[in-house]
Amino acid sequence: MADVTVVVATRNRADELRRSLRRHHAPVIVADNASADDTPEVAEAAGAEVVRLPRNLGAAARNIGAERAATPYVAFADDDSWWAPGALERAVRLLGSHPRAALLAARVLVGEDERLEPVSAQMARAPLGRPGGLPGPAVLGFLACSAIVRRDAFLGVGGFSPVLHFGGEEELLALDLAAAGWGLAYVDELVVHHHPSTANRDPAARRRREARNRLLTAWLRRPLPAVARATAAALTTRDGRAGLADAARVLPALALARRPVPPAVEAARARLAGR
Repeated sequence: MADVTVVVATRNRADELRRSLRRHHAPVIVADNASADDTPEVAEAAGAEVVRLPRNLGAAARNIGAERAATPYVAFADDDSWWAPGALERAVRLLGSHPRAALLAARVLVGEDERLEPVSAQMARAPLGRPGGLPGPAVLGFLACSAIVRRDAFLGVGGFSPVLHFGGEEELLALDLAAAGWGLAYVDELVVHHHPSTANRDPAARRRREARNRLLTAWLRRPLPAVARATAAALTTRDGRAGLADAARVLPALALARRPVPPAVEAARARLAGR
């Protein structure tokens, strides 16, 4: 496809890339986070353009891939996911006909039995309504492996934060796009397949990172009462307390990076939390 590039951020996932890269239907840029295995070679052999990063940038590696892309739209995929045939073509047409939209989130089907991803089900319920100018329900979050973005809008807000690395990194980007006046929408007719890898999985560590990143996102973009609520919620679980400790180590360096979103965006975010 001439209008979209698929960007995959990965690290030490050669086996997953062998299975997934052949399923893409657009040019692919693989941003390799300093893999110690043959991930870059596997990606090159599959025909992808490979960016070999000198260190692990986490989710921010996707920014490098987007910068390299020469297309107006960038679709993200994980090393264990791919867009269904025809989905990218449809997404490009929708973005072309909805100039207010900066990001479309697809429906995610998980595994061989194609179970509906719970996050997709939540977005389909349209808790933020269906505003005009968007091709589906408005959202303030998404799964990175199922998002296609308007490249200039994505890069214009700085892309994914290097501070968050991986684990719940999507919310901060969603808030930044919304704060910049862009719309984000869930489109049920767009489909992404996700066959989660079991390699290098540490569920406890991931929960701790996600707790950390929820707190950092709240600090960076939400009003102080919301920060206080997020902190109180973190204190109620073991993983939350560990994430709070991790976040506290980073906060001094982020003192000048705090930029609360406009009231309308915060009101929508609070609505998602039931407030």
